[in-house]
Formats: sequence, C-alpha cells, structure tokens
Amino acid sequence: MTLWNVDLHSHTKWSKDCLTEFAEIIGICQKRGIDRIAITDHNTAEGALAMQKIAPELVIVGEEIMTTQGEILAYYMRESIPAGLSPMATIQRLRDQGAVISVAHPFDRLRKGAWREEELLQIMNHIDAIEIYNARCIFPSDNHQALKFAQEHGLCGTVGSDAHTRIEYGRAMTRLRPFQNAEELRAAIREAEYVKRLSFPHVHIGSSVAKRLRKWGLRERMWEGG
Repeated sequence: MTLWNVDLHSHTKWSKDCLTEFAEIIGICQKRGIDRIAITDHNTAEGALAMQKIAPELVIVGEEIMTTQGEILAYYMRESIPAGLSPMATIQRLRDQGAVISVAHPFDRLRKGAWREEELLQIMNHIDAIEIYNARCIFPSDNHQALKFAQEHGLCGTVGSDAHTRIEYGRAMTRLRPFQNAEELRAAIREAEYVKRLSFPHVHIGSSVAKRLRKWGLRERMWEGG
C-alpha cells in the first residue's frame, strides 16, 4: 500500500514565532513530497482554516494548544480552542469537535510546553497519541523518553517537524496509509512508519527573530508593503 508522507506539526505566519507564508509552505510540500501537512499554529486554528481554503487536499486543520500543564496537538478541528484551559477541559472541547488528539514534545527539557510524567499519566487514557519525535528537540534523549513512555503505556506515536522556518518542513514525518477524516487518521496512526531527522539547533534563532520582528511591528508593515 502506498503511504503518505505527513508532517503532523508545523507553523505558519499565524504563529508569533513564525514568518512563513502559506504559498511558501505549499510550494515546499510539492518539492519535498509532503502529501499532507497539519497546520498547528500556537493557540489558534484560524491560520489552518484559511490555508485549507487555498489547499484543501494538502492541509489538515490543527492547533498547538497551551494548557495549564503542557501543550496539546490536535487535528481535524473546526474552530480554535483558547490557551490556558486545563488539559481535561481542552481535551473535552476537542472531543466535542471530533478531533484527533496528541501531545506535543512531552519531555523536551527546554520547552515551556513540555509535560511532567505524572501529568501525562493523568490524561493518557483520554488522548489518541503522543509526539514521540519532534525535529526541534535539541537533546535526542528527550525524544527517546517520549518513545519509551508511549511503548510502556501502549500509546500511538506521532512525528513532526515542528517547522517554523522554510528549511524545516518535512524534516520529520509520519508515514501513513491514506486517510480522509479524523477517524481514518486515528486508525492510520496505529500502523505508522516514521521519518526521523533532527533539525539543526540554529533553527531556533529563526523563531527568536520572528518574535522580535513581530514585537517591533516590522513584519506587519512588510505585509502591508510599508
């Protein structure tokens, strides 16, 4: 069976730490053989919804949501979930939408949105997967810990680039049998294969630059032609 190359964690200019335009991402996907891409901007699905209108076959509408304990990834969403809710309140709202639920970079020691193991244990029966490999993890052992946790607790794994800059899209991907909706994605990740390649640590500089440009209002003036 033909497997799709699916990047299940990526960002666009709708994230405050990313400057990449929709058209750039679409072109990159075509060049790099990315069959589907989940747009998981920080605390909003609006960018994903807008990009899906441009590339409906390519884009999975998602979001990376900051809860009171860590970040959750979701796919096949219909509307945004706000940041700052408890994990279970966030999960319930996602279930109401029929979304597929994963957990972002659970043990990345450098991330604000990482999780403590005892917190993951509280929600693991209410999610579909955890991210077992994130290309932006600087310490490989953090990804290894996520994989070990998934294996020990019988959880499915997702893999994603967590791309914020052009060079990153498709660095890490989940290879899946074709799917058309949330239920089919949920089933496909149970039989996933993976492409695992770390991004170079300097990609984090791109995120920092994006934040500064946003703070100074420079990028917005560039979009407006000013």
